[in-house]
Amino acid sequence: MGEAKFDLSWIDFTVVAIYFCAIIAHGLYVSRKLEGGSEGYFLAGRSLPWYLIGFSLFASNMSGSSFVGLMGGSYANGVSIFNYEWTAAFVLILFAIFILPSYLRAKISTVPEFLEFRYDVRSRRAFSLFTILAIMFIDTAGALYAGGLVISNVTEYLNIWTAVAALALVAGIYTILGGLSAVVVTDTVQAILLIVGAAALFWIGLEEVGGWSNLFEGVPDAKQHLILPASDDFLPWTGLWGVILLGFYYWTINQFVVQRTLGAKDLREGQVGALFAGFLKLPNLFLMILPGIIALKLYPDLETPDLAFPTLAFELMPVGIRGLIMAALIAAIMSSLDSALNSASTLVVKDFVQPLRPGISEERMVGLGRIVTGLVMVFGAVYSPFIGSFESLFSYFQSSLSYIVPTIVVVYILGLFVPWLNGTGAFWTIVAGLVLGIPLFLAKEVTGLWDAAGLPAIHYTVMSTIMMTLGIVLHLGLSAATRTPQKEQEGIDKLVWSGGEFVRTFTRWETPLWHNRILWAGLLSAGLIAFIAWFW
Repeated sequence: MGEAKFDLSWIDFTVVAIYFCAIIAHGLYVSRKLEGGSEGYFLAGRSLPWYLIGFSLFASNMSGSSFVGLMGGSYANGVSIFNYEWTAAFVLILFAIFILPSYLRAKISTVPEFLEFRYDVRSRRAFSLFTILAIMFIDTAGALYAGGLVISNVTEYLNIWTAVAALALVAGIYTILGGLSAVVVTDTVQAILLIVGAAALFWIGLEEVGGWSNLFEGVPDAKQHLILPASDDFLPWTGLWGVILLGFYYWTINQFVVQRTLGAKDLREGQVGALFAGFLKLPNLFLMILPGIIALKLYPDLETPDLAFPTLAFELMPVGIRGLIMAALIAAIMSSLDSALNSASTLVVKDFVQPLRPGISEERMVGLGRIVTGLVMVFGAVYSPFIGSFESLFSYFQSSLSYIVPTIVVVYILGLFVPWLNGTGAFWTIVAGLVLGIPLFLAKEVTGLWDAAGLPAIHYTVMSTIMMTLGIVLHLGLSAATRTPQKEQEGIDKLVWSGGEFVRTFTRWETPLWHNRILWAGLLSAGLIAFIAWFW
């Protein structure tokens, strides 16, 4: 993990301490004013405005996998890692226009609940169980590892275990107390803080390398482009569709992220909030990606790419600003962590406890949610240090999902557009994806058995596309084979898109302009094209 330690002054520690105290105090404040029973705790009373949704989506995503993982990824592989950012903005456009309307019409509390409305309860529980495990092993543990890695390298007082424990405790306290209301407001403050901190890091680093004109001087050509050859080990162009599939999972069916849009005041607020988050993703080229190139120029011999961020922050930043950067990192880690903890408790209570015990009281559900939050917090703190066995944090996040989630994405997306697909096809497609995907991931990315058997090299993003194709064949085939002439599930027409709805969506001009969803989707699309053309 690197032996170098970076010194913080008492001023820096004071900035960080003030930040910790402030967010815990906010959690206490929200807990005292919490109203609305379980819906108030888990979904903020379905009253969130677009700006809180957008900032919270951005902050939840800008976790340790971004501050540490994206900078480390660009240090090792160049600007091609920005493909994960622009594709996210692209997926958010599709989510806002095509997917969120079906979610909110169904009035679901969890994303897996949509599967019960669209298919059957088996599909809901299978995906909910998978999501809970993913939150525990990937989202919670990954966020804690990123924070523990950096904190243990900036102070001699904490090793990675104690740093992880401190982060888990603080994030757990305000999430347990305040629920989603505490999470989204805290996330908004944290989003602003991390944008300011990352911008300061980029600006000072750019001056250190001699300005924009010298930024790419001496950097290998392969690290200056978004689109790489099919033979590239990091992200071949043939794997871009696999990246989009990962984006569909993360931004459209992952409770960890989608939960704040389910708490929207209405559909328009949720859609504008999602598009706003898409706009916030584009500047990450400057906030997260290019600082990795700066670190490569200034410190080409780091022990691990994941040390690019802490090295930049604590070698270049003056006293006081280091504390701001440290607080920004903690903000990023906790924004991801609090969302993971809150969504795990929501899934357990709403998808398992409430259906099995329909008479359970609102107070009891909130109490159980707090208990689950605490348990997930403890698990993540214990497991997270073991993530260090992977080559880098970013590879841990991306490769682990590429084998498992494509079939689940297929079940959701096809279900929105093909009315005759049924629960049998959905359930067994999800199960098949897990039964095949998990062993494949272990054999190819962890144990090396795939290479030992002499099987052809397939990049994990390409494997994602293969798993998607398998999911399409399974879902269509099984649904067709078990299709019956029975009356369609009541209300399914409200969940599946029709030609008339397409026409109404794209011909409706709304005012005021800041609430015009099609206008903002068009502007965001234009921004995406400009960024792609710039670094093609």
